[in-house]
Amino acid sequence: MTDSPVLDLKSRLRCDSEDLESDSGEELPVPQHICISHITCDSFKIGWELDTGCDRITHYFIDLNKKENASSNKFKHKDVPTKLVAKAVRLPMTVRGHWFLSPRTQYTLSVQTAAKRPDGDYTVSKWSHSVEFDTADYSSLHLTQLLQKAEALAGRMLPFTVFYRNQQKEYFEDKGPLFCSRDAECTRMLPCVKDVSGSHGSPISSKLEGIFFSCNTEFNTGKPPQDSPYGPYRFQIQAELLFNNNTNVYFGDFFCMYTSYHYVVVVLAPEGSKGDLFCKERLPLLDRSSNAFLCCSETDDGSLYFQHAQDVILEVIYTEPVDLALGTVTQISGHQLMSLSTTNAKKDPSCKVCNISVGR
Repeated sequence: MTDSPVLDLKSRLRCDSEDLESDSGEELPVPQHICISHITCDSFKIGWELDTGCDRITHYFIDLNKKENASSNKFKHKDVPTKLVAKAVRLPMTVRGHWFLSPRTQYTLSVQTAAKRPDGDYTVSKWSHSVEFDTADYSSLHLTQLLQKAEALAGRMLPFTVFYRNQQKEYFEDKGPLFCSRDAECTRMLPCVKDVSGSHGSPISSKLEGIFFSCNTEFNTGKPPQDSPYGPYRFQIQAELLFNNNTNVYFGDFFCMYTSYHYVVVVLAPEGSKGDLFCKERLPLLDRSSNAFLCCSETDDGSLYFQHAQDVILEVIYTEPVDLALGTVTQISGHQLMSLSTTNAKKDPSCKVCNISVGR
């Protein structure tokens, strides 16, 4: 099997495929039974079957479109970068390149064969039937690249003592939609599936179940801020009840939303829990006592000491239910800063600080 470099069609073709087909002469074989395999977030392997006439083929033309597009404008020169040309090689061949593939995206694909003529133009076959496939999440290598970028921005560590979660008043009532009643005196906050905010390729989006918490503090007071984008009522819980020597901490994401603020998502998962097993297979594990974002270390007297990164906004996902009785709910005095909400927020694909060398 041979990998084939895929070249920008604009630099390779000099006329539209409609013109080429009208001057095709003897017909070239149409690719049949297209098979796509070894799919990653920015590459895939493709092969197909051909009838007779293969010896005339010099190139393969690939029309690749996001499925959300209503129509594919095959081989219009201005319609790159999803139109590809590759030299004919032994199949299957690998197609890769961050300039056209995005992670976790549905694509449609069709292929035609081509023979380059002495005048530099091409004779082409008819297009094959269209096939569909989905690209994958970020791999561990891509997440490590994202982690390194986040570490470079995190800044010095500040102490904190509590995790907190802001919501509207109704959320904390006994019959709120995200609670289950165990008895008349006790309710629990339940994990729910993470939304699609942040990096498009993050393995936790739309998959990991958890509860969002914050832990950032104000530099001048050392306490949680009085403003919040999520609601005026705050549940506050001592940090050691969620983060201790039996808790694993994972890096989940790094992103911004067209602002100067950058967000880091970390996941706290009790050892051996369902969330922990999910994260072990997908996310970089951090040293709980020594990492750039969220640390828990033991002091000389055996108590736990907590720190968070100063220069990023931490979003902490805790993967298990949390009993309201373990903390307190109070009304904060600040404002609801809705512009800081990350609910289903889209990552800025042009930011050089938080993007890596694959699709956003």
